[in-house]
Amino acid sequence: MPAREDELVREQQYVTTLYARLDELREQTTLRLREIRLAGASGTHQSRSERDAFATRHEDRLAQLNAVDAGLCFGRLDFDTGERYHVGRIGLTDSGHDTLLVDWRAPAAQPFYRATPAEALGLRRRRHLQTRGRQVLGVSDEVFDLESLTDADRATLSGEAALLAAVSAHRTGRMSDIVATIQSEQDRVIRAGLSGVLVVQGGPGTGKTAVALHRAAYLLYTHRQRLRGSGVLVVGPNPVFLRYIEQVLPSLGETGVLRATLDELVPGVTATGTEPAAVAAVKGDARMADVIGGAVRGLQRLPDRDITVRYGQHELRLTRSACAAARSAARRSRREHNRASGTFARALTDTLIEQLRATGDSSLRGGESGWLRRELLATDEVRAVLDECWSERTPAQLLTELYADPSVLAAAAGRALRPAERELLARAPGGAWTPADVPLLAEAGVLLGDPAEDIRAAERRRERDEAIRYAEGVLQLTDLAELGLVDASMLADRWADDGPQGTVADRAGSDPNWTFGHVIVDEAQELSPMAWRMLVRRCPSRSMTLVGDLAQTGAAAGASSWSGALEPFAGDRWTLAELTVNYRTPTEIMAVAADVLATIDPALAAPTSVRSTGEPPLAHRVPPADLPAALAKLVVAEAAAADGGRLAVLLPTSLAAALGPAVLAAVPAARSGPSALDAGIGVFAVGEVKGLEFDVVLLVEPGTVLTDSPRGANDLYVALTRATQRLAVLHTGDLPGSLHRLAPVG
Repeated sequence: MPAREDELVREQQYVTTLYARLDELREQTTLRLREIRLAGASGTHQSRSERDAFATRHEDRLAQLNAVDAGLCFGRLDFDTGERYHVGRIGLTDSGHDTLLVDWRAPAAQPFYRATPAEALGLRRRRHLQTRGRQVLGVSDEVFDLESLTDADRATLSGEAALLAAVSAHRTGRMSDIVATIQSEQDRVIRAGLSGVLVVQGGPGTGKTAVALHRAAYLLYTHRQRLRGSGVLVVGPNPVFLRYIEQVLPSLGETGVLRATLDELVPGVTATGTEPAAVAAVKGDARMADVIGGAVRGLQRLPDRDITVRYGQHELRLTRSACAAARSAARRSRREHNRASGTFARALTDTLIEQLRATGDSSLRGGESGWLRRELLATDEVRAVLDECWSERTPAQLLTELYADPSVLAAAAGRALRPAERELLARAPGGAWTPADVPLLAEAGVLLGDPAEDIRAAERRRERDEAIRYAEGVLQLTDLAELGLVDASMLADRWADDGPQGTVADRAGSDPNWTFGHVIVDEAQELSPMAWRMLVRRCPSRSMTLVGDLAQTGAAAGASSWSGALEPFAGDRWTLAELTVNYRTPTEIMAVAADVLATIDPALAAPTSVRSTGEPPLAHRVPPADLPAALAKLVVAEAAAADGGRLAVLLPTSLAAALGPAVLAAVPAARSGPSALDAGIGVFAVGEVKGLEFDVVLLVEPGTVLTDSPRGANDLYVALTRATQRLAVLHTGDLPGSLHRLAPVG
């Protein structure tokens, strides 16, 4: 047998051993989970809680073992010392606890990503395994010490580049992990420390999104004790993007990360509305925090007159000064507005109760004030005072009134907004919320609070009291208390911790006040100052990874500099890492995009592409009247040229409503929205494709993309850099000067 084939056989045998161990662990976990479930819900409170905790743990483990099946092992490290490690998605040991497979995140695997000929890190050889399912298809070796290789070793060497094979492969409609091909500059970002804010600036195709997701998996592996209870949040720009990346973390063995868009972090909000960029810019400005604060303070009013309250035969008086004192008491409580309403009501009724007692009415002497307070609160006059002076609002009600009533907005804004800016915010009630409204609703929610929280807190206290009483009964039957090993409170806490709680992601997703141990934000340059305020509240430790590209900023209130975006909440506790190599976009396409980048900022440098396809980007010009028909015809032609790959049709936002349905009607295979990721032909507005990649891109009317928004050049740069193989442009008028490198057709 030739040496090369013999080496493949040996690797196949080892990989088969790994899968046998994986199957064994899955079978053991499944059996144990079945035993736990068969035990049912009988027994003591403690035993039931422990079974629930064990079941959750085994379910998580089984999900992890199932998720890493594809591409379980992808590499091997041969050291000068003679040691040899296989590297894979998770760590595996045999029944004797000897290492079979090293987790890619472990320190021992670091040379797989960091070693270079100049700094070999003790490596003699690094091997990449190409696999499909459980089958080893080939090996690719990088040798760092030729002198140490035996003749047999030399016979197995291969020059195939795993990285170029991966980036040249057809797209699948979903982002795949890059765990087998992480490059050195990416690995340094992935393995950076947990504390502080890390900004990863990278141009198109540098792998910044994949790096961020691998960083999430690495942090959960390395800092599991710190992050186990709080979890990791990954924020994406839109639902299409979240669907695109949904398979990456499970394939890396992590199933407990919460993925969400910003509006999904505010319960009950669906941001489907649109608005002019100028309106979104005002809403995203940090001054809107003062406006929302002013609107909440505007709900805490004083009456313009004394108010008479009749109670039975008595006539009582609420003076303006008494209302002012009640307002001060409520504000001093430092509770949110809605939750402080009880303090305000109590202070008012205390004044009235004092007046009643001063009347000398014998029926009121010595009695408890609770029933008297309830009767006073039931009177029409007191209810009217509460509605007028401390009325409760939901965030949606507050924002609706703010937009609908110019006088309310003027009073709330004070000098924070100019009259012209206030006019931009004017809107009649009933419209759909926009993405720029979401951070304002979150801000209002923080200031208003939920009055029902007091009820929930009381219920939690009642449940805890019951648990302590139960624990006291348990301790009476044991000698644990006498030995001083545990008390009732400690036992109750243990039951609470071990009870059925679901995964961290499940709990965090249903709790609008959940705070995370680490937050990862993709396309972070798009966040407005108000969005940053909203997000930072969810991560008080300021442990964050932010990935983005300032050259791709499209949002009206987005960032123009990282320092301007981050210093208000992170100060100097942030560091910048840059990714400079473009693994996605061929040099032919990147040359076109680089000219557009120069119009955004001549000082910006395009990332360096690592490969060329020999396919020049093409420009097709048609008469305006022929655009719909020509577009449908070109879509069919480009889909055929994609040869089984994914084609994206990118439309200017202003033309998407007109041209999108025309393409879908003329090309039955085409899809739009999130389902477009699963289709061979997807139709998207330009603003939907940040972070996505396709084999072939057909961009329609680039000139309109430029004029659609104040940051049209940024949007055009994004659109041009989505393709991994081919780029075509369809236009009716003259092309923008920055696209002079496009080769005209016909």
